[in-house]
Amino acid sequence: MRIGVDVGGTNTDAVLMDGRTVVAWTKQPTTADVNAGVVAAIGAVLDQGKVRPDAIDVVMIGTTHFTNALVQRQAIDQVGILRLASPSGEALPPLTGWPEELTETVGSHVFLLPGGYEVDGREISPFDEARVAAAARTLRSESIDCIAISCAFAPINASMEERAAAVVRREHPHAVISLSSQIGRIGFIERENAAILNAALTTLAGKVVSSFERALADIGISAPLYISQNDGTLISAAQAAAYPVLTIGSGPTNSMRGAAFLAGISDAIVMDVGGTTTDIGVLAGGFPRESSISVDIGGVRTNFRMPDILAIGLGGGTRIHLDPAHYEDEALAPGNLRVGPDSVAFRLIEEGMLFGGRTLTASDIALASGDVSFGDRYRLPVFSAQVLLAVRERFRAMLEEGVDRIKTARGDVAVLAVGGGSFLIPEGLKGVAEVVRPPHAAVANAVGAAIGQVGAQVERIVDYDSVPRDAALDRLRDEARGKVIAAGGDADTVQLVEVDEVFLSYLPGRAAQVRVRAVGDLAGAKPANVDSSQGLYAHHDH
Repeated sequence: MRIGVDVGGTNTDAVLMDGRTVVAWTKQPTTADVNAGVVAAIGAVLDQGKVRPDAIDVVMIGTTHFTNALVQRQAIDQVGILRLASPSGEALPPLTGWPEELTETVGSHVFLLPGGYEVDGREISPFDEARVAAAARTLRSESIDCIAISCAFAPINASMEERAAAVVRREHPHAVISLSSQIGRIGFIERENAAILNAALTTLAGKVVSSFERALADIGISAPLYISQNDGTLISAAQAAAYPVLTIGSGPTNSMRGAAFLAGISDAIVMDVGGTTTDIGVLAGGFPRESSISVDIGGVRTNFRMPDILAIGLGGGTRIHLDPAHYEDEALAPGNLRVGPDSVAFRLIEEGMLFGGRTLTASDIALASGDVSFGDRYRLPVFSAQVLLAVRERFRAMLEEGVDRIKTARGDVAVLAVGGGSFLIPEGLKGVAEVVRPPHAAVANAVGAAIGQVGAQVERIVDYDSVPRDAALDRLRDEARGKVIAAGGDADTVQLVEVDEVFLSYLPGRAAQVRVRAVGDLAGAKPANVDSSQGLYAHHDH
């Protein structure tokens, strides 16, 4: 038995699963104290399923704690930044392009130090242990414990970052260190940004993970805790505490994975409609398509693994800006109507008209149109049929534009409609072959967390003139499998789901950037039998 939980801005969803079967589920409003909502949701599914806490094998949680912290600029640590790239890497100093308020929060504790590599592996300048040690002592004296270390082309050779980390630990034993080579990809500024964000979140991450573990203990669950990460796989609670940025995109990813599982469809577009936004993404082989460009997180450009998601401001709590004087118009002028992007979010049950509030929302329009049965229709004002049609057509236009923007090929596609607000998705969307509404669609995000598998990725630049291609690929496959097993995966279930090979024409010889991704079921937990065999082998010239 496994429990999956997804904490959203509006609702906290939980499911209890036995293999492929959803035994119990709940959708509860997210509380200001998020942990209380998690405890309530888990308690509800245990009661509903009549299952004792000691019968649970594993718990998976997807959380928005770290996303919210970056967006709201709260609970963020000051960070010491060591960049090993001087003298050539000083043109754009760290934190360039960051929002001013976030820069002020993180602070300007920056050290530009000798080191780094060229793209062909040559040193830019030698590592200077004395200057790294001096920087560490300065940060210790200023009580800056969260430290990000970046080095030019560290994904090719991480040795300088590792040497710097060893020196910092010697001089500053209480330091918590984030290495860019363990978080981002090739692309120096974006990778450095990801490492800085990770360092800024480490104290919060430790508190969040500890609070989850205490919550499970209070309920009486002794099963291991895993946290959903951006690519749809799981990491241990300890790994999540060390690398919180790897979990920031877990919400949309969980919904997409859950939709694929519930519908039995591995290639489709997923629309996950929550209380605030509709997240639109593409499933390929049962996994979300990853973004191939830099991803903006809290106003900061990064390049770690994130799903390719288009978010539009349409959800169940989205505010409908329409003067009450126009509610009964026979024809509604376009300029008199605005949909969102603001939302009442988890306050829908307090502020939505269908619950006695005074704010007109998308859910009110859905109830007035007969699309939903929750709430009290008699609390709603009178709307003309033309006004209801105009608002719903605006919803349709927003969703159709979203489908058109996320598609990469011509032709109609299947859309999986999930999320608590999926009633807003109409039939007959342009460019859509069919709208599939799987069972338990309202809690697809929690299902996605519950079916999560352990994952690992290895990315290297390989010179096939030095190492035979087959031998290099075998070595990377073995390394990826080993990482999955080390993270708690069952060795008998590990599968390769992606081998991506990009030949680099700007390097001498036959150099290629190779990425290998593997997944496996959790060891000791009854699997959900997710089919990960439809892996993708990609080959590119660049």
